[in-house]
Amino acid sequence: MTRSRRQHVRTVRNIGTIGILAGGILSTTGAVVWGLISAELTAQKITVSPDSKLLPERPVRGPLTAYAQAEIINTHATAISDGKTFAELPQDDPNRAVIMNASFLRASLFTSVVSFGTAAFAIGLGLVTSLFGIALRRLGK
Repeated sequence: MTRSRRQHVRTVRNIGTIGILAGGILSTTGAVVWGLISAELTAQKITVSPDSKLLPERPVRGPLTAYAQAEIINTHATAISDGKTFAELPQDDPNRAVIMNASFLRASLFTSVVSFGTAAFAIGLGLVTSLFGIALRRLGK
């Protein structure tokens, strides 16, 4: 094998190693973030409302239960406000504070849902990156 060929093979193997390491870091970070979000939601001791169509009476610990609780909060808020949003309610409406709190709670729960999605994306991307790294290392043999 020529010197130039050996250098190319070594470069491919090194890139594969970097891919494996980067994939491991991505997957690990995603898993840690998933665990942190889940732990924080669990610590809040939220339970999906019994009248929810999706996952009633389940503890809010993951993306599906967080979404279910956000949706039922919206259902309850819409019923209280006769279908009006916070911005549509008159300033002196006594339900305005309730609708505002419902909006804040929904936003917080949806932030958790997005964070779970980002963590899952990092885990998946990490796994794919590691697989590409393994393939490159094998090609470099």
